[in-house]
Amino acid sequence: MSATRTAVVTGSTSGIGLAIARALAAQSCNVVVNSFSDRPEDHEVAAEISRAHKVEAAYIGADMSKPAECRALVAKAAERFGSVDILVNNAGIQHVAPVEEFPVEKWDAIIAINLSSAFHTIAAAIPLMKREGGGRIVNIASAHGLVASPFKSAYVAAKHGIMGLTKTVALEIARDHITCNAVCPGYVLTPLVEAQIPDQMKANNMDRDTVVREVMLDRQPTKEFVTVEQVAAAVTYLCSEAAAQVNGTHISIDGGWVAQ
Repeated sequence: MSATRTAVVTGSTSGIGLAIARALAAQSCNVVVNSFSDRPEDHEVAAEISRAHKVEAAYIGADMSKPAECRALVAKAAERFGSVDILVNNAGIQHVAPVEEFPVEKWDAIIAINLSSAFHTIAAAIPLMKREGGGRIVNIASAHGLVASPFKSAYVAAKHGIMGLTKTVALEIARDHITCNAVCPGYVLTPLVEAQIPDQMKANNMDRDTVVREVMLDRQPTKEFVTVEQVAAAVTYLCSEAAAQVNGTHISIDGGWVAQ
């Protein structure tokens, strides 16, 4: 791998993705941050990371629902920095509704962004990592990659798919000094989770505090939200030399949710 590693983190201008980008920059990685919006403030996120951690950081816009743009993101990162040594698939969206009422366009978008985008970025990154003699792929899955909850058919299906994709890729590239693993957070208080609260209030006929306590954190035994920094620390570990033999598995960060 390159002396200075380059990390591509999808969906990384806020929330978990931004924490991961910052954590990898703190480990002296050059970083590509990404979203679909391509606004001046998105580019400023990269500039802030660069200033704070004395690394090179760049914003590259890509709509992760579009296969060609997913692959182009990886190609543009390699063109900009010379390699892609770390790929973190974090981009994701959510919608909450009963199966029979689930909008088809929402199903298609969630499967595309939460699952298919990872297939496309991984497929584009593997040849680059092989050329460099190794690499790290980390997929941000979810506790919902291991267990289900009602009203989240598309998200649960996509995250279960991510777990299968992670294992398959890990087996295919095991002898190329490339690892592929997943991180499975429980509820992390991010803009994505905040946006779910009104839908959950409607679906469960509850007020906000009750939804947080009895729906979101009901299965999280600690009754505390996971922090974005805790997720980022797990990713940093999986990208380290200490994790060179950690492959095709996952780290749960869920306060004990899936232990039940």
